[in-house]
Amino acid sequence: MAAGFERLVEFLEELVVTASTRLPVDVYRALLEAYGREEEGLARRQLEAMLRNALLAARLGRPICQDTGVPVFYLRIGVDYPLRGLVEEAAREAVRRATRRVPLRPNAVDPIHGGNSGDNTGRHVPWLEVELAPGDRLEATYAAKGGGSEAPTRLTMANPLEAPERLAETILEAVAEAGPKPCPPVVVGVGIGGLADQALHIAKRMAVLREIGTRNPDPKLARLEEKLLEAVNSLGIGPHGFGGRTTALAVHIDYAHRHPATYAIAVAFNCWATRRASGVIDPSGEWRLTSRHITGREEPPVKEGEA
Repeated sequence: MAAGFERLVEFLEELVVTASTRLPVDVYRALLEAYGREEEGLARRQLEAMLRNALLAARLGRPICQDTGVPVFYLRIGVDYPLRGLVEEAAREAVRRATRRVPLRPNAVDPIHGGNSGDNTGRHVPWLEVELAPGDRLEATYAAKGGGSEAPTRLTMANPLEAPERLAETILEAVAEAGPKPCPPVVVGVGIGGLADQALHIAKRMAVLREIGTRNPDPKLARLEEKLLEAVNSLGIGPHGFGGRTTALAVHIDYAHRHPATYAIAVAFNCWATRRASGVIDPSGEWRLTSRHITGREEPPVKEGEA
């Protein structure tokens, strides 16, 4: 049991370290594409800095951003996974070790008594969301939630009679109000329906963490995602608020059935440094990452005059 617990901690620690230091491949490609089509000088230089920063972080094993976020684990635990009762303890230990190893900035602040734990653990930190599943393995996604992208999160309990017609307006208002605070270009996640907490969960988990370049399988929502992405990018906020063509890398939408008297609309953001990593571990302790990340050896962006 001790050896199995240690392997579980090792697995979860690697998720934290990988997400914190190595940008996902889909995010890097989206930033590179945005850089290639950008015409505004300031915006282009911001994108170039982001790309070079990501490469350097991956090469050196250092944080992509100084705000290393609040640690969040999304867990799908098989009912026959032998260490299911120890997952919370393992996650806390993994965060402690990763905080020392990378290192990560201490972000677990006590809002009542003051003080900072110093190791990114505390009351309900790391945050774990657990789904039980058939089988005997554990699937995990780690996401670091930074303060800049968390602060503009919006939940609107709309009038059900008006909401469908005002849905796009509500989302665009949220992005415009957020402005440069969530460090654009962002990923915008939208959760529709359900109860208030469900809408926020959908926006943060199912929508904002979806791989860039994918579309909702529902054709109606896929079309809405495309239209909203175009509308968001027409706002002209641009990278870090310097203007330009790319305010968002993606708009992702998901939904749940709602009560007849409510219509929840949640809007969540991920900054350009979208930090997420996923993997799976089996009962023997063998684990692997299932997400793809840059190595730091990729070609850097080409500056003006270098092509």
